[in-house]
Amino acid sequence: MLKALLFDLDGTLADTDPLHRLAWQEVLAPLGLQVDEAFYRKRISGRLNPEIVRDLLALEGEAAWRLIEAKEARFRELAQGLKPTPGLYELLEKAEAKGLTWGVVTNAPRANAHHVLRALGLHPPLLLLAEEVGRGKPDPLPYRVALERLRIPPEEALAFEDSPSGVKSAVGTGIPTYALLTGHEEKTLLEAGAKGVLRHFHQALDLL
Repeated sequence: MLKALLFDLDGTLADTDPLHRLAWQEVLAPLGLQVDEAFYRKRISGRLNPEIVRDLLALEGEAAWRLIEAKEARFRELAQGLKPTPGLYELLEKAEAKGLTWGVVTNAPRANAHHVLRALGLHPPLLLLAEEVGRGKPDPLPYRVALERLRIPPEEALAFEDSPSGVKSAVGTGIPTYALLTGHEEKTLLEAGAKGVLRHFHQALDLL
C-alpha cells in the first residue's frame, strides 16, 4: 500500500535548473570554464557542490567554500517568483486526501532548500538534506534515511526525480521512481532506472 511520496527539489518541484546553470556560468566564466546546457547536464546536474568544484577546478577547503557560497548566493538572488512544476499542488492535494505523507530528499544546501520551499509555499512533513547524512545522490543513503524516518519500506513509497543521479539514488533504495523531463533526456533517465517519465505532475495523478 502506498504511504508516502518523496520528491527531489531542484528540477522536480520547480524548474530551477536554468537558474542554477546561469549562476554557475557567472562564477565559472572568470575561471575559464564555459557552462552550456550539455556541460551542465554532464558535469554539474544532480551532484553535490564539493564534488563539482573538486572535479572542475581541483578546489577543496576554503577556496572551494568561497566559490560555492558565491554561486549559491547568486542562485538565491535569481530564484525569485518561482513557479511549481504544473500539477504539483494538485498531486499533493490528492495525496493528502488519501492520507499519504510526503517529503523532500535533496542534495541542495540548506539555505537553498528553505529558499525554494518558501518561494513555493511548501512545508514538507519531511525534509532530508544530503549534507545532513554525509553522502549525496547518486548514493542511496539519503533515500534510505528518509525511509527510516518515515518508518516505511521502499515499496510503500514513490519517488520523483529529474536527474540520473537522483533516479539512481532512489532506485538504489528500492523505491519505484518516476523522472521529470525538465533537464535530461528520456533515454538517460530510463537507463538510470526510472519506471517512467513525466512532463508534469498532472501525469502522476493516476499513480495514486
